[in-house]
Amino acid sequence: MVSSNVFLPTSAKEVAARGWEELDVILFSGDAYVDHPAFGAAVIGRLLEAEGYRVAIVPQPNWRDDLRDFRKLGKPRLFFGVTAGAMDSMVNHYTATRRLRSDDAYTPGGRAGQRPDYPTIVYTQILKRLYPGVPVIVGGIEASLRRLTHYDYWQDRLRPSFLVESGADLLTYGMGDRVIVEIARALHNGFNLKRLSRLGQVAYLSDSLPEGALELHPYEACLRSPEKFGENFTHIETESNKMQAQILAERVGERYVVVNPPYPYLTEAEIDRSFDLPYTRLPHPRYNGKGPIGAYEMIKHSVNMHRGCFGGCSFCTISAHQGKFISSRSEASILREVERITQMADFRGNLSDIGGPSANMYHMGGRNRTVCAKCARPSCIFPKVCPNLDNDHRPLLRLYKKIRSVKGIKHAYIGSGIRYDMFDDSPYLDEVVKYHTSGRLKVAPEHTSDKVLNLMRKPSFSLFEGLNKRFRGICEREGLPYQLIPYFISSHPGCTEADMKELAGITRRLHFRLEQVQDLTPTPMTLSSVMFYTGMNPYTGEKLYVARTREDKERQKAHFFWYKKPSGGSRPAENGMKRRHERPWQNTDKTRKPKR
Repeated sequence: MVSSNVFLPTSAKEVAARGWEELDVILFSGDAYVDHPAFGAAVIGRLLEAEGYRVAIVPQPNWRDDLRDFRKLGKPRLFFGVTAGAMDSMVNHYTATRRLRSDDAYTPGGRAGQRPDYPTIVYTQILKRLYPGVPVIVGGIEASLRRLTHYDYWQDRLRPSFLVESGADLLTYGMGDRVIVEIARALHNGFNLKRLSRLGQVAYLSDSLPEGALELHPYEACLRSPEKFGENFTHIETESNKMQAQILAERVGERYVVVNPPYPYLTEAEIDRSFDLPYTRLPHPRYNGKGPIGAYEMIKHSVNMHRGCFGGCSFCTISAHQGKFISSRSEASILREVERITQMADFRGNLSDIGGPSANMYHMGGRNRTVCAKCARPSCIFPKVCPNLDNDHRPLLRLYKKIRSVKGIKHAYIGSGIRYDMFDDSPYLDEVVKYHTSGRLKVAPEHTSDKVLNLMRKPSFSLFEGLNKRFRGICEREGLPYQLIPYFISSHPGCTEADMKELAGITRRLHFRLEQVQDLTPTPMTLSSVMFYTGMNPYTGEKLYVARTREDKERQKAHFFWYKKPSGGSRPAENGMKRRHERPWQNTDKTRKPKR
């Protein structure tokens, strides 16, 4: 049994065991504490620890009782940090048709109900009541994607920045490796909150419009005009895709929410440092005997090789949160992690995933970065691959070979989704099928209609048909009984029931009995959510059909399952199969499967 002393402390007893009389930072998280580089609270805690700060984590505090979990460690010297967890709480709690889920993959035993809706708001408001003089910094995917006015699908309304609703002193967005250390240093050196507003990658409230800021339409104007909300989004997304972004400012009431530009993508040394911290790679011992943590079980024997995604899919939040530019780890760092995994007591020789947000973007980016610095395209591969993009797969293939040669590795599978619109005639697919497929290779064509795919910023389905042919050819040549598993989405804005009927016919012709499907959940800060709310494409003004009601969405989803017999007059998609076919990890930070 691993001692709790090697984890960040989670209780007063564990703090005392370290001989600490005071904490510098206390982190509150909506997830169980898993000390693994795929879980954001652990990463932030370990980064601060490496800088010499005394850090504790309070995972899944009880917000319903006398608030003893919020009191048990007292107040920190520097600040409280708050995150909803590695997944937006509303995606975690509800299905695409707003039905309450019965489990939670980030809680021991899958037990539901261990976090509130919107923990960012709930935890912060409690802390501000109990400790009004202590700064509260919010971050994580929930706060990050709600940093400005956004559409909330679950309440079907526009909401202002969570900075406003929570009462937090500062909001950090994106991956927090750099900014959280800068915040701690500034507060340690006695700087006040006003000085923190000069940092990159933060949002704060201001009484005045900062000089040089790009002023967005006010929150109240967006409430009156969906067109103005859509116009705001085009500015926000455009700036988020630049290497050198402008300051954004949006008035809410009498104050401004100000969003400073992000830090540049991490260097190889910086991202290596984050992944090389002394994680135990295990759940905290406090969960012993309480059942497995599903999200951890999925990724515990996997390796994340890079961050960021330049795919720019309309429905995905990865580039909005992790950034469009790729930050890749060194081969040495990745191989060190592989070797650590081989030493885990329950490892049997099979790596479940060697990938990233998209499996095959490792070490990719612009050949000429000065060209990238002038570009604001949301995607480097849609509508076609940028001629400046270096999408050479050879470095990745060399790394795969080195991973396979590590002692103790029997198989190194790719569980992340592969972008098949990038490798053309390269030997990449052959290598993946022969050495890195467990029998089922996952890809995400998402739809068959070019009209819908254009709105999704995905390539034509004809490209998938070409991939399918190549895949079958490789399997026949190598004598492999493997399957290609395509992922599809229904009810995307612009998608009609006729489009879904056509999808059913095409996939039937190709002999696919679809299993991995998703009814669209319009998540904050995605183009898809803006189109869903406004009923139009904000870039073109084109009016779009939107399936809004539960009945419309379920009729669309039913077309995926043409091969299942209706029971009692029900459409096939609703015959007790919803939980299995929905993908609750969609739009998470690091544990979403498949990652696009």
